[in-house]
Amino acid sequence: MKKIIYSVATVFITTITANAQLTPAQKLILTNEDSLHSGVNQVKTVLSGYGSASYQRDFNAKTASINLDRAVLFVGHRFNDKISFFSELEIEDAKVGDGGGEVAMEQAYLRFNLNSYQYINAGLFIPRIGIINENHLPTNFNGVERPIVEQIVIPSTWRELGIGFYGASKKLPINYSIALLNGLNSADFEHGTGLREGRAEGRTAPANNLAITAAVQYNYKDFTFQVSGYAGGSNGLNKRESDKLNLNSGVFALPVYLGEASIQWNKNGWSARALGTYINLPDAEAINSAYENNTSESMYGTYAELAYNFLKNNKKGQELSAFTRYEALDLNSSIPSNAIYDGILKQQHVLVGLTYMPIPNVVIKTDVRLMHTGEENPLLVTDPAPDRLPYKQNNSILNIGIGYSF
Repeated sequence: MKKIIYSVATVFITTITANAQLTPAQKLILTNEDSLHSGVNQVKTVLSGYGSASYQRDFNAKTASINLDRAVLFVGHRFNDKISFFSELEIEDAKVGDGGGEVAMEQAYLRFNLNSYQYINAGLFIPRIGIINENHLPTNFNGVERPIVEQIVIPSTWRELGIGFYGASKKLPINYSIALLNGLNSADFEHGTGLREGRAEGRTAPANNLAITAAVQYNYKDFTFQVSGYAGGSNGLNKRESDKLNLNSGVFALPVYLGEASIQWNKNGWSARALGTYINLPDAEAINSAYENNTSESMYGTYAELAYNFLKNNKKGQELSAFTRYEALDLNSSIPSNAIYDGILKQQHVLVGLTYMPIPNVVIKTDVRLMHTGEENPLLVTDPAPDRLPYKQNNSILNIGIGYSF
């Protein structure tokens, strides 16, 4: 298994990315949300949406599950040429109850057009970090699941409350953005999930601490290059509450730093993409002392993907793409003295699959994912079930799924 992973890594870690994020002038109008975003909608109020369902087989556990992963309804309204409203309401796992499922606002913000190439978002929105975070529709990526790195290292879909400025250069193929958001909450960090559980996602977000995020995209011929960054505090407590826990207080107390770079390429039916991200929490030791949540000091993730569309000249817009992707990540790349290392969180994944789109808004997918992790740490195995299977570092997972957007 290791030989397979390392050989695939050698081939694909140097490849560069695919299905480029298009500039506003290039962007295809595939959904009603796209039409509102581009300002070409003919009606003031538009409905849009997306969703996906999947079947998964775990060969180690010899179990299978089938799930309506998500169904999202978009409602948008153009008040006039300067002001528009965007919203997405998401239901995960079909229903809410018995400790599962979720109903949540994925977006709810006002957009103020300053001119033809600059605008401001204000409200609950998704900042430009990574490839998938903004472009997370199931018709926009290969594989039934979103890339693992962009699920748990860069948590998708990462939305927060704030205000963002977006623009494009008049003379150069450059897009840029900068946003001021509420910060994370380190009290809610959960071992094994990176930053994910520290997000507020619009619900009583801590506002004593703030975060700044920015991104720059450069389009050159068939390539799109992007770098983005995030810096913010993860302590939303006031000074009195912080002093009780021996924590620093302030807007950027218990800082979280994230850097990301990606490249995408698309030409003659071939597409490729690569991404790397690194996260640093320099005060992880203080977080663990206060909350005992085994927070890491640093984590990283990277992936590379190559795909080929066999129906590249199809006049009906059909696509049939074969792809392969290699991913490597470690959610405890370095740990403070009061944390416990978890080898399971150091992972490598190799995916091989097919993506078929009978029309641009409908997708049928299948893939096989080979997974390799580090060793399980027995110190982290507490109160195991009597019938618990021995942990295996290698596993194979089969995914089959459908998706849509409109």
